[in-house]
Amino acid sequence: MNAPWKPAGSGLRDPFAAYVCDETTLETLRPIATELGWSVDKIYKGGLRNAVQSLSVSASPQILFVDLAESGDPLNDINALAEVCEPGTVVIAAGQVNDVRLYRDLVASGIQDYLLKPLHPDMLREAFGHAQAMLNAPKLAEAVIDRPHASTAVIGTRGGVGASTIATSLAWLMSEREKRTTALLDLDVHFGTAALALDLEPGRGLTDAIENPSRIDGLFIERAMVKASEKLAVLSAEAPINAPLMTDGSAFFQLQEEMRAAFECTVVDLPRGMLVQHPHLISDIQCAVVVTELTLAAARDTIRILSWLKTNAPQTQVIVAANRLHATGQLEISRKDFEGSIERRIDFVVPFDQKLAAQAAKLGKPMAEAGKNSKTIAPLIEMLGRVLYVAEESSSDTKGAAKGSTKGKSLISSLMAKRAKK
Repeated sequence: MNAPWKPAGSGLRDPFAAYVCDETTLETLRPIATELGWSVDKIYKGGLRNAVQSLSVSASPQILFVDLAESGDPLNDINALAEVCEPGTVVIAAGQVNDVRLYRDLVASGIQDYLLKPLHPDMLREAFGHAQAMLNAPKLAEAVIDRPHASTAVIGTRGGVGASTIATSLAWLMSEREKRTTALLDLDVHFGTAALALDLEPGRGLTDAIENPSRIDGLFIERAMVKASEKLAVLSAEAPINAPLMTDGSAFFQLQEEMRAAFECTVVDLPRGMLVQHPHLISDIQCAVVVTELTLAAARDTIRILSWLKTNAPQTQVIVAANRLHATGQLEISRKDFEGSIERRIDFVVPFDQKLAAQAAKLGKPMAEAGKNSKTIAPLIEMLGRVLYVAEESSSDTKGAAKGSTKGKSLISSLMAKRAKK
């Protein structure tokens, strides 16, 4: 259905089709279709049910209008339509239920717009105008064809260290600062905060994927992911906690594969428990950001996670980030002692800014957006440069980004200097 980051070709597809439930809607649509140069013969009776039946055996049009007036469960029926609708189709729905939550759920499911009946000609002209603008927009795939995919996992050594905050900010920076289409996958299925941090409803996409892994494909990704902006989409969940979700992790792996095909960047908020339970999730990750704090317990768990990554993911470049760093006098362990314990340097230190954190939560924005000029954001921007550098190095099969190498650091500095001049 409608997804600006994955446009589809339009070679042999009809420009328009509509499936309506009543004569009034039919008569309202006809003159608008004629104005736009569309055939009125492509306006059919039968509503959404007929649309699903017809499109299961024929190509989807570029713009599809469906009437939900006779639908008992509009959201599930739209999901059924998504099963037979080709990627790139712009879907406009109409119905009689005036409910904001339904509107949000339908838009999150992948439709372009939901119009309330009775329909007015100006309302239809505006909706179809937006649909045509989307179809005629420059294709993102053409503009980014030479850029390698950047796949990053953010792992917290302990709960509360701010791994989700860093994951959300990195994803936002990739999409807004670097202008790359980015997917944010939050694998804390019951208590994930990625959607919450971006002031979004998480939707059912992630839980649907876990329950039905066989459904995961490009069309599923297009329909299930919730758009935070033109270039950033989120897959998160708030699964019920009264029953555990049983999975072998295959759904998560398939999701990552499909996201790599649909987006330029993938950021996975990967809980440490999920990492240990499903080690295959890190197999194709280029860069792992291990987020920690300077405490005794965090030092112990950082050592264990670094050792696990060295054994199970030797191909993955590891970045250690100390987050929420307070004033020196308040540290449980000094930075020097912490680095001695984990036997490596901390790559990035993110200062603690309570005011900024509260403001970001209040606004429903990632910290990188809420505090663009804050000292807290500067190390996140540097971290972004390192992550993208690792992706570029991985794509060319070079060894220049080896851990701790002086050559790698100098190349990164050069890369960041070039970006700063742009």
